[in-house]
Amino acid sequence: MRRFITGGAGFIGSNYVRHVLATTDDSVTVFDALTYAGNLETLADLEDNPRFDFVQGDICDRDAVAGSLPGHDVVVHFAAESHVDRSLLDPDVFVRTNCLGTNVMCDVALEVGVERFLHISTDEVYGSIEQGSFTEGDLLRPRSPYSAAKAGSDLIALAYHETHRLPVVVTRSSNQYGPFQFPEKLIPFFVTNLLDGGTVPLYGDGLNVRDWLFVRDNCEGVELVLTEGSVGEVYNIGAGNELTNRHVTDQLLGILGKDDSSVDYVEDRPGHDRRYSVDTSKVRALGWEPRTDFASGLAETVAFYRDNRHWWEPLKQRVRNR
Repeated sequence: MRRFITGGAGFIGSNYVRHVLATTDDSVTVFDALTYAGNLETLADLEDNPRFDFVQGDICDRDAVAGSLPGHDVVVHFAAESHVDRSLLDPDVFVRTNCLGTNVMCDVALEVGVERFLHISTDEVYGSIEQGSFTEGDLLRPRSPYSAAKAGSDLIALAYHETHRLPVVVTRSSNQYGPFQFPEKLIPFFVTNLLDGGTVPLYGDGLNVRDWLFVRDNCEGVELVLTEGSVGEVYNIGAGNELTNRHVTDQLLGILGKDDSSVDYVEDRPGHDRRYSVDTSKVRALGWEPRTDFASGLAETVAFYRDNRHWWEPLKQRVRNR
């Protein structure tokens, strides 16, 4: 089988590419625009693999997509703008990439006649929940330009199934962490700051709750939904590691031998969701369950950034220069 993976030079996409190449005989084409968060260095170890190809292209460019997608059996659509803070500053980019780009991908996939179109989304489309957990049928209440654009992309993909019978399935995963995450997200940003002897900015009281999912566990869930999920359905993927940002910060301080003097409490960002939580019974019924406990996953993640300064230091410099 030939897989067309958008956004495969990013964090989750690159980990998924490695998962596919390690566990199947399928070939992979990564289609990525290499925006600020896309990085060919993330895929450098795969360049000599005969089952791996890379195409630089923008999912909003219909001609580029139409020139590259034919001959592939499935689409796994990771490509998206994904950082909440950036969406507050430049929402137009998020709407363009996440909504227009997804529409282009679905439309060309329909023309090509792919066997399956897996759209990758996020638990943030549901918004915040005080108690309990969101199920796949709950109303979407996004509260940032990022999550609103992702919710829009979900609905576009699902509408292509309803209207044109494009074989769409959707995953909505919780917060992820692990190797190769761009160092602007909470865990890699905090780790790299602490490794450099700096401080970490903690929003508000630090008690916002997220469900932390190790990226390789998510990749296994994504793969299962691709192969076993029902067309037209949505599947939540989460680890059940509901932790406050303060707790995660304390864990990082402990691993890196730092204390509370390394924490700067900063003004909370607008529309900061208090708690995310998703019901994962639907994907677990397919046979998936997370295999990585948070302590082990966090230790592996910190070790990656400690050992791979050559990978993340240029990326942090790129952010500073923006």
